[in-house]
Amino acid sequence: MNPVQRIAFIGNHLPRQCGIATFTHDLHQAVAAARPSLATSVVAMTDPGRSYAYPEFVRVEVRDAERDDYIKAADALNAGRFDVVSLQHEFGIFGGAAGSHIMELLARLDMPVVTTLHSVLQHPSDAQRAVMQQLTMASRTLVVMAEKGRALLRSVYAVPNSRIEVIPHGIPDFPLLESRIGKAKLGFSGRTVILTFGLLSPSKGIESVIDAMPGIIQACPNAVYVVLGATHPNLLRDEGESYRDSLIARAAELGVAVHVVFVNQFVDQPALLDYISMCDVYVTPYLNEAQMTSGTLAYSFGLGKPVVSTPYWHARELLADGKGVLVPFGDAKAIGAGVAGLLTDDSSRNAMRERAYAASRPMTWAPTATRYLAVLDAARNSAFVSPVRAAIRATSRPARQLLPEPRTEQLLSLCDSTGLMQHAVHGIPDRSHGYCVDDNARALLLACQFGQPGSRPLPDVMATRFAAFIQHAWNPDTRRFRNFMSYDRRWLEPQGSEDSHGRTLWALGQCARHDTDPARRCWAADLFATALPVVEEFAAPRAWAFTLLGLDGYCQAAPADRSADRIRRVLADRLLHLCVGPRPARWPQAWNWFENVLAYDNARLPQALLQTGLRLKSPAYVTAGLSTLRWLMAMQTAPMGHFRPVGSDSFGQRFAQPRPFDQQPVEAAATISACLLAAQADTSAGWPVSWKAEAWRAFAWFTGDNDLRLPLIDPLTGGCYDGLHPDRANANMGAESVLSYLLGLSDMRALHHITVVNESILAGKLVYTVDRSEQAPRIAQGSRLVPIPVVEPARLAPAPRSGAGRGPAIQTGN
Repeated sequence: MNPVQRIAFIGNHLPRQCGIATFTHDLHQAVAAARPSLATSVVAMTDPGRSYAYPEFVRVEVRDAERDDYIKAADALNAGRFDVVSLQHEFGIFGGAAGSHIMELLARLDMPVVTTLHSVLQHPSDAQRAVMQQLTMASRTLVVMAEKGRALLRSVYAVPNSRIEVIPHGIPDFPLLESRIGKAKLGFSGRTVILTFGLLSPSKGIESVIDAMPGIIQACPNAVYVVLGATHPNLLRDEGESYRDSLIARAAELGVAVHVVFVNQFVDQPALLDYISMCDVYVTPYLNEAQMTSGTLAYSFGLGKPVVSTPYWHARELLADGKGVLVPFGDAKAIGAGVAGLLTDDSSRNAMRERAYAASRPMTWAPTATRYLAVLDAARNSAFVSPVRAAIRATSRPARQLLPEPRTEQLLSLCDSTGLMQHAVHGIPDRSHGYCVDDNARALLLACQFGQPGSRPLPDVMATRFAAFIQHAWNPDTRRFRNFMSYDRRWLEPQGSEDSHGRTLWALGQCARHDTDPARRCWAADLFATALPVVEEFAAPRAWAFTLLGLDGYCQAAPADRSADRIRRVLADRLLHLCVGPRPARWPQAWNWFENVLAYDNARLPQALLQTGLRLKSPAYVTAGLSTLRWLMAMQTAPMGHFRPVGSDSFGQRFAQPRPFDQQPVEAAATISACLLAAQADTSAGWPVSWKAEAWRAFAWFTGDNDLRLPLIDPLTGGCYDGLHPDRANANMGAESVLSYLLGLSDMRALHHITVVNESILAGKLVYTVDRSEQAPRIAQGSRLVPIPVVEPARLAPAPRSGAGRGPAIQTGN
C-alpha cells in the first residue's frame, strides 16, 4: 500500500467561529503531526459578507454562494496533485439548495474523497436527500462519529457498510485536573460551577437549565451556571442579541440572575480548556434527539467532567453504562435533580469523572489521526471511481465520450418470417422455445428508435414483421394479447400476463407516434385504442407503467381521444398512490418504493411517472418519480461505486437489500432510460448532470464496469450476453438481452447525438474497435489502448435453463 503523501482538507476553518472550523483545524494539525512527511493544505469555506485572516496553510478560499469558486478550488486541488481529499460536511456551510454547490467541486476532482459527516438526517427533505445521494456517490468513504450515524446511512440512504467508518470526535489530550485550579485562574474560587459552552442558539436548550437553577441552588447554595460562548453568527446577523437578552431576563424573573453568568465570547482552545477544567458538572440540554455530533460534549467528556445531558443521539451513545446522566428533553425538574444529585454526592461525581476520562483516551487527537490516516491511505489505494465525476467529464466533453456503433447482426439472426425468437444457445437461435410478444414488442420499440434522424434504421421489412406478430397475438375473444408461441406457430395460451399486455401497448403507443411508416402508425393507433380499455382492470404496477409509457406516444398521436387521457390519469394516480398513499404499519420508513419487493424492470415504474408528469405538467408525478428513482439508484450501487442491477435472487424478498445475482441486461436498459428522463425533469442544482452520470454508469455495466469486470457485449455483432452470474457471464445471447443492450445504446447515442464511429479510435472511454494484430476488442482510454478483459470460454458456459434459457428461473416480463 502506498501511504498518502499529500492531503487537502475542505471545510470551515479558524478564525471563523463555529464547531466545524475548530474541528477542521484540529484534524489537520493532528494528521500532520502523525505523519510529519505529509504535505497538507486547506480549502476554507467563507460565509457571505465575511472575510477572515486565515493561516498560511489555507491555500484556497471558497465563498459559499459563488459556484465558480468551487470549480476553481477543484482545479487548484487537481493542479496540486493531492492524493486524497478530506471533506467536512454539514448542509449549512455550502451554498445552493441543501448545500448542493459542493458537488461542483467534488465532481471535478481527480483524487478520492473521504467525507466526514457532521450530521446525518433521519428525515431529510427531498433536496437534502438528493445532495446526500450525490455525496455518497462521490465519496470513497463516509466517516461518522457515532454508531447511530452508521445505522442511518444504511437504513435511510442505503450506503453499504463497507463504505462507512465510525471515528469518534477527536479531543485534546489534557490531564485530569482538579476543578479548583481552573476556578482560581478564572475567578470562580469557592463556587460550585455548572458549565455549558458553544455558540448560543435556541436549539441548545439553555432555558431548561436556567429554569432548573432555583432547585439546584436550594440543594447547593453556592452553585453558579456559566454559559460560555458567543451568539451564533447567523442568529446574530438576523436577530442581534435578542435571544441572549431573553435568557438574561428569564434568569432575573426567576431570581437567579446572580447565579447565571454569560461569557459572550468565542474563546481559543487554551481558554476553553481552562473553563472546562474548572467546572464541576457539564450540561448539554439540547432540545432535539437528532444531534449526531457534539464537539462540546466530546471535549467535556474527554476532560473527565461529569455530564448531565438530554438523550440526543451522540449523548445517548457516549454516556451509556453510567458514564453520564441522561434526562428527558426540556424537563427542567429532571435536569435540576440530575445536576443537584451530582453536586451533593462527591463520591458518585468523582467516580463518574474517572470513568469518563478513562473511556475517552482513544478519542484524543493522536489515535484519532492514526485512524483517519488509515482511512485516507485506503482511499488512495482503492479502485473506487466516483460516477458523478465520470459524468461531469463525459457531459462537459461530449465529443470525446464515444459509444460503440449500433450493430444488429445478432438481432437479425434471431428473426425469421414469423418474428423474433426468444432465446439462443450462445449466439445460435434456439427454436425449441419459440417466440413471445414481449420480445417482438421490444423489437418494434427498437425499430421506432432506430428510425429517428441520425440513426441507422432497421430494414423496414423487420419492423413490419414485428408488427405482424403483435397483430396476430391479439385475441379478440379475451380482449388480450397472447404471449408465448411455439416454433410451429401454435399459441400456447389464450392470453398472456398483464405485464406483457402493458409492454405491447407501450410498443404500439410509441409506434403510433414515432414510426416512419404512415400505415404502421395508423395500424398501431387503432390496435392500441382497441386493447387499452382492459388495462383499467389490471392490478400489476408494471403493466400500468408500461401502458403509461405507451400512452405518452399514443396521446400525442391521437390528442382527441379523451378516454385514453382519462385512463392515463387513472393509471398515474394509482402509481402515485403506491408511493405516497397510506402504508401498513410494518412498512419500513426507508423503503421508498411502489411495492414491498424489488423485481424486474424496476426503473420503468419511476420512468412512467416522470414521463407522465412531464407531459401533463404534474409536479406530484415528477416528484414521486424522482424520489423513487433516487432510492432505486442507491439500491443499485455496489460498494465500489459501479452499477449493480437488482439481482433476480432478490425477487419475492420483502423489504430486502437487493441480492447481487443474477444480473440481467433489462435492468440496465430500464435504468438508462429512466435516468436520462430524470435529467430532463430534475432542475435542482447539479442533478441533470448527476442523472446523466447514473445513465453512463448503467451503460458501463454492459461494457465491463460490473461486479466481475466482464464485458457483456460483442461490439462487432451487437450481441449481448443474457446476464451475469456470481462466477461467469451467461454466454447465451437471447432476444431480451440483445434488445436491452441496443435500446440502452440507442438512448445513450441520442443523448449526445454522437457521430457513428466505425473501427477508429478517438479520445474517450467507450469506443470499441479491432486491433488487427490480435483480433481482440480494445477500449480507448485517453490516448492509449487498453485491452478489454478477455472472457475465458470456461466462464461463458451456458447457464442451466429452466425451460427458457435466460439463467434465472423467474422470467423477466414473460
